[in-house]
Amino acid sequence: MAISDTQNTGTRHAGPNPGTLAIVFTVLFFAGLLSMTLFTGGAYPTPFKSSEEIAAFFRSYPFQVSLGAFFQFGSAIPLGLYTATMTSRLRFHGVRSAGVDIALFGGFSASLLTLVWTLIQWTLAQPAVTSDGTLVRALFSLIFALGGPGYSVPLGLLIAGISVPAYFFRLLPRWVCYFGFVLAAIGELSSLGLVFPQVFFLIPLTRFPGFLWLIAAGYTLPSRTRASSN
Repeated sequence: MAISDTQNTGTRHAGPNPGTLAIVFTVLFFAGLLSMTLFTGGAYPTPFKSSEEIAAFFRSYPFQVSLGAFFQFGSAIPLGLYTATMTSRLRFHGVRSAGVDIALFGGFSASLLTLVWTLIQWTLAQPAVTSDGTLVRALFSLIFALGGPGYSVPLGLLIAGISVPAYFFRLLPRWVCYFGFVLAAIGELSSLGLVFPQVFFLIPLTRFPGFLWLIAAGYTLPSRTRASSN
């Protein structure tokens, strides 16, 4: 079994609650998603639409796109803070394996790429840009690449980098670790979509269950060390 906070009466880790950070990240991301889907009647295009259809969407809904970019840009911050807090907490528990640095690299990469693709999305809401259908399609394809495999692959590294050492050090419930192993594998396999677009369905299978995993791991990784038996 994982160590629970009620069993831990030793030193407390100094830092924000990662579970709460994961919830803030999730809420901000979904606020942005709803801005571009619910408030546009579900008109958000896919990269496989024609250039004119894609450009027409961004010309028709500049405010909703800007609002979505604002919320999802903001979501990158709690994701970065979550990554820093979780890796710091693993070190606090004495984990010195490469997994901690892998998680740090993955989480910071996912956060940074989110900042980049949301800023490109905001750019697409500008009237001077949407007049050029070819440019809109190119930028939209870049958004899909950065927010698709560009996000799911490093997210998989973040999840794997936490799950593996937490499994061996018994810091997380076993089900959280096993869930993490599966998500990490799916995240890495999603990169195959760059060659075989048929497997792009793996991206949402990483992103959306990933929110649940980040919250669960954030709340179950102990904030205190084991009390000394001496």
